[in-house]
Amino acid sequence: MRSRVEQFAAIRRDYRVEGLSIRALADKYRVHRRTVRQALESAVPPPRKTVQRVAPRLEPFKAAIDEMLRSDLDAPKKQRHTARRVLARLVDEHDADGLSYSTVRDHIRKRRPQVAAEAGRALEAGFVPQTYRPGAEAEVDFHDLWVVLAGVKTKTALFTMRLSFSGRSAHRAFATQGQEAFLEGHVYGFDRLGGVPVDKIRYDNLNSAVKQVLFGRSRQENERWIAFRSHYGFEAWYCQPGHDGSHEKGGVEGEGGRFRRNHCVPMPVVDSIDELNAALAAADDADDHRRIANRANSVGQDWDLEKLALQPVTDEPFDTALTVTPRVDRYAQIMVRCNQYSVPARFIGHRLRVKLSASHVTVYDRATVVARHPRAVGKGTKVLDLDHYLEILTRKPGALPGATALAQARAAKMFTTEHDAWWAAARKAYGDAAGTRALVEVLLLHRHLDRVDVLAGISAALSVGSANADVVALEARKAAERRTGADRHQNSSDVAAQALLLAHHHLGAAIVDERPLPSVAPYDTLLGRQSS
Repeated sequence: MRSRVEQFAAIRRDYRVEGLSIRALADKYRVHRRTVRQALESAVPPPRKTVQRVAPRLEPFKAAIDEMLRSDLDAPKKQRHTARRVLARLVDEHDADGLSYSTVRDHIRKRRPQVAAEAGRALEAGFVPQTYRPGAEAEVDFHDLWVVLAGVKTKTALFTMRLSFSGRSAHRAFATQGQEAFLEGHVYGFDRLGGVPVDKIRYDNLNSAVKQVLFGRSRQENERWIAFRSHYGFEAWYCQPGHDGSHEKGGVEGEGGRFRRNHCVPMPVVDSIDELNAALAAADDADDHRRIANRANSVGQDWDLEKLALQPVTDEPFDTALTVTPRVDRYAQIMVRCNQYSVPARFIGHRLRVKLSASHVTVYDRATVVARHPRAVGKGTKVLDLDHYLEILTRKPGALPGATALAQARAAKMFTTEHDAWWAAARKAYGDAAGTRALVEVLLLHRHLDRVDVLAGISAALSVGSANADVVALEARKAAERRTGADRHQNSSDVAAQALLLAHHHLGAAIVDERPLPSVAPYDTLLGRQSS
């Protein structure tokens, strides 16, 4: 089928070459004579007239719609009328039956900017394209990232640092948006991106950096944040508060959404934050091959140029962890940021030094690390280590079955089915209290032997029907020797025989020795000779 331009060209050619009349041309091309005259007047067809569609059923309600749109001018952005809400109000308040959603939607799309213009309001502010120098600027922000963490749907904080020139970004997930995560995210970002921007980094008014918003762009900054900026040698540039300033760091605002849609849909399923961050790092590497909009170079190619202009990262580390000194309560717990963490029971009543990072809680007694936990997500959470309560459980064995630390150890698969089976055998052999104390002796082995060796010792003891902690200890040490190759040539039959021998040894009872009792008769003979 010919286009109108081709048809006009054919008409003009036949009129010029063949000398056909207007009527003949109209008959030949099966068009109206008016179309022939238009073709002879101009080689370019006139624009087609746009059909003005009318909606007679909507006409009586246009005034009501205008009133709703005018009320939106002073309403919060997220509480303005949608087309569906307008239709619902028309039906409920004005008996507008028979209106279709598409009719109302199309009218509102056309009418909303007109209402804003009539009121002297601009629907959207204009923007000015920006050009950035390589290595000069970056932008930082946090975004919410939902993941399935250890089987539980969990919200994490996605730290994002984006270089303004190349668009290369560094993403890091944390359990919190606290200052520890804010500072750790910067350290990771500088290392990941190969340097520090020479001019400035753009921020909104995060509490981790800003204590108070003053006049204009002046801010009262957190002293620790000031020290961090001074250490790495960069300047902070703060956006206007609220929605009005969000476009001032639009690169990182859009980056958070783009990254989540492309790499975190469906929700990542991970066992730990470290596993999640490894996946995020791989996604950042993959993004080096993408192109932003209509740029000629990829992100990675522009970054190769930009990292040469960044200032190098200082070799001297900055301690990003927060230091606090809580007191240990009678439950062998310390309270840090509304969460409780266990410490060894011997420190009950003492004050300990705690270094709180974005991912871990490390507890010190002077310079010695006495406990280390993953940082809890949320508030009101207890993170307990069963090992910290073993000395208490030796005196109070009845507290073990309902202990929170035991439940957490089972959930983390640190207290295994082998432990449970051996505990059941010990209680059956010695009773609940003595059997639980025997279990505590076995659990104490974990402090000195590798976990795999203790589990091997438990399995060996169970295989010979023993519920004796000494058997477990012996077999665990032999497993360690075999694993390291020190006892590689020991006869396996001798090992089984020794295990069977110890299997007869019970708590409070000695191994039966069938040798005859020693005699003191020779000493009596000597005494007789001495007296003579």
